[in-house]
Amino acid sequence: MDAESIPPQSIPQSWRASLAGCRWTRQETGCSEAQVWRLDAPGRPALFVKAEPAGPLSELADEAARLRWLGASGIPCAPVRGEAHHAGHDWLLLGAVPGSDLEASGIDPGAGVALLAGALRALHALDPAGCPFDHRAALRIERADARLQAGLVDTDDLDQGHRGLAPVEPLARLRAQAPLREEPVVAHGDACLANAIVNEGRFNGWIDCGRLGVADRWQDLALATRDIGDTWGEEWVAPFLRAYGAAPDPARNGFYRLLDEFF
Repeated sequence: MDAESIPPQSIPQSWRASLAGCRWTRQETGCSEAQVWRLDAPGRPALFVKAEPAGPLSELADEAARLRWLGASGIPCAPVRGEAHHAGHDWLLLGAVPGSDLEASGIDPGAGVALLAGALRALHALDPAGCPFDHRAALRIERADARLQAGLVDTDDLDQGHRGLAPVEPLARLRAQAPLREEPVVAHGDACLANAIVNEGRFNGWIDCGRLGVADRWQDLALATRDIGDTWGEEWVAPFLRAYGAAPDPARNGFYRLLDEFF
């Protein structure tokens, strides 16, 4: 669907009146299967629409429940304005989190790592026993296997350390490297810089929470440190871990970065 010419029949019927007059702008960041648009209209707050082909391995249908749970737990995140299933797609209507993401914000790296570390400490301080979403390693490995079998894993677009592997080899490595112990927390699941919104020097909320659930804390730390190294330089990884309060863990770091290749 082209962002500027979405036919009216493609939009869920219950949304059409409220979205009339909005300018739709396709958002190109992110690596999920969902298509995302920003909606703007004079005198009205910005909205975001996400649409993804419905299927047993899609994540969008689960994101609304996770966002509602997270917001009710006191962690700022994108507010859910509506959800629907229409024309073979799952749809999600979200309010905007004011600000810009850490990757695009132009923030000083020292301030950025401090904000991200604080945001993850607050999220990970939630009681995992109260979280209804289970994303521990064994379940995520099976999900990764299902995605690989369904042809949803782009094995031609692996990170540098995993390039050149045969399609099934990353999965074999993943099973062999599964952590023997986990420190369960409520994890974002995709804690990259683009999913942390900051505004006026403060952390303002999480977006793209479709993978939120109980997981080892390195599910988030591995992806956060990868992005920090890529965006601000490897010299900022150690300050981030110190600010968060974690020591380096190469084994778990490697496992969760490899796991992310399947999603």
